[in-house]
Amino acid sequence: MRETRTGGRRRSLPRLLAVALPALALSVAGFTSAPTASAGPAAPATSPATSHATQNHKALTDPDRQTFHPTGKAGQQVPTTHLCATAHPGQASCFAQRRTDIKQRLASALAAATPSGLSPANLHSAYNLPSTGGSGMTVAVVDAYNDPNAEADLGTYRSTYGLSSCTKANGCFKQVSQTGSTTSLPANDTGWAGEEALDIDMVSAVCPNCKIILVEANSANDTDLGIAENEAVSLGAKFVSNSWGGSEASSQTTEDTQYFKHPGVAITVSAGDSAYGAEYPATSQYVTAVGGTALTTAANSRGWSESVWHTSSTEGTGSGCSAYDPKPTWQTDTGCAKRMESDVSAVADPATGVAVYDTFGGSGWAVYGGTSASAPIIAGVYALAGTPGATDYPAQYPYSHTANLNDVTSGSNGSCTTSYFCTARAGYDGPTGWGTPNGTAAFTSGGGGGGGTCTPAQLLGNPGFESGNTTWTASSGVINTDSGEAAHAGSYKAWLDGYGSAHTDTLSQSVTIPAGCRAGLTFYLHIDTAETGSTAYDKLTVTAGSTTLATYSNVNAASGYAQKTFDLSSFAGQTVTLKFSGAEDSSQQTSFVVDDTAVTTS
Repeated sequence: MRETRTGGRRRSLPRLLAVALPALALSVAGFTSAPTASAGPAAPATSPATSHATQNHKALTDPDRQTFHPTGKAGQQVPTTHLCATAHPGQASCFAQRRTDIKQRLASALAAATPSGLSPANLHSAYNLPSTGGSGMTVAVVDAYNDPNAEADLGTYRSTYGLSSCTKANGCFKQVSQTGSTTSLPANDTGWAGEEALDIDMVSAVCPNCKIILVEANSANDTDLGIAENEAVSLGAKFVSNSWGGSEASSQTTEDTQYFKHPGVAITVSAGDSAYGAEYPATSQYVTAVGGTALTTAANSRGWSESVWHTSSTEGTGSGCSAYDPKPTWQTDTGCAKRMESDVSAVADPATGVAVYDTFGGSGWAVYGGTSASAPIIAGVYALAGTPGATDYPAQYPYSHTANLNDVTSGSNGSCTTSYFCTARAGYDGPTGWGTPNGTAAFTSGGGGGGGTCTPAQLLGNPGFESGNTTWTASSGVINTDSGEAAHAGSYKAWLDGYGSAHTDTLSQSVTIPAGCRAGLTFYLHIDTAETGSTAYDKLTVTAGSTTLATYSNVNAASGYAQKTFDLSSFAGQTVTLKFSGAEDSSQQTSFVVDDTAVTTS
């Protein structure tokens, strides 16, 4: 029989004050004012996530933002600078190219003029992307070295196009080293800084509601970049973009297992910028290899047309048959016995390039190209499509939804013996894979030729609790800003139990999942406890209606937050109540802290 013990860690005084004085706590946090004695209940505050999503929707659909400011024609040889040096064996090079014939200008000098190059609204138009969706999703960008201006430059990019702010302070942007440190970052590098600016701008353009983690490796060698890749996944990103690579080598299958074998995570990798020829890690069997196109406006029903990006014998999108990596079971072309590059594609031609803002590697607004642009674009599309299946390698998804891609059928990136390795054709080909996004359906799991009438969306209200005690039904004091437990992001979180006495806390919200949709629940959970041993004394149960999704206990205590993911697709067409129930026994505290929830449809 378990003996009764005393001394369990109780909640701190600020927590007790928050329970007693919720209106005061909200006022101090800046969310609402305490009502006067004669006033009725205060109106619920607008969720920051909701207001950001509304702002981004407006920015992407504003007719005044649809104008495209072209800078060249498909395949036109325009002067560029390659921001990173050619990779030596065991190292990678970034693929970013910046136009040198278009004067770079600081935002202050640009005034009210629109930057040259493709804008967020242009990309959404070209790829038929939803102006909503992505809330609760986290996209990681893995690069080498540090860009000290990353956050500030990202702010300028987003504000120029009317997108919501994405900062460290509001929990949207995080910049870490390959070990996860936010303070001990790698050495600065002007070349890779330009790459990083391009990557985080493209993620913002495609998925402005997404959170972004910039993971900076100590160097451009394969090991450091691989460690950074693993760190991105350990931080909870379900989507990871990589705009770098190098020549294939016999050691790459070992690196596959060490760094890229992450089921349930969509990893995108640029195909390379040296024209026909396979590159690694694009040829890893566990990643989505992203080729490059030239994207121009056209007088057709789509309004755009694309062809293979190819400027010269040494410049254009990469493609080819791997010499080392085995062919995934879902890849069915017959000319290549091993892994074939690419899977899908997006704009990369510098002559039809994208607008980017960079003040460390560059001097402000500029036009960029290279498959460095296409990889983060596709990572953002995966994020709009929703959380991948927990055991899936999402590179296979487009192969089941080929009808939901824009088939690119013109152009080549060089000469090859097997035609489709380097030449576009109807259906699959090396330079462009199955094509470019036409909505998000091709980037979700499931069989058939694609389709689906589901509009990707995030369904929970106040998902990060930053509006305080609104939308959710919660026990007194559960949603709070008490410093006794840190939030995963922002200021608020839901803290269940932690009293060290017999106690039950609950947190719930009902959500309607549209018919025809896949849906996934994600949340971040931190558990700490004063309990010892392997007996589960205190428990948190997570349910969807009458279905128990998971049970956690004091035995699962660990430092930091871990993201949890559950499939709710079986509830499509129903209204279901999601509930967290924490039950604590008579001694020794266990705290269950929940933050950054999401129910995302696709």
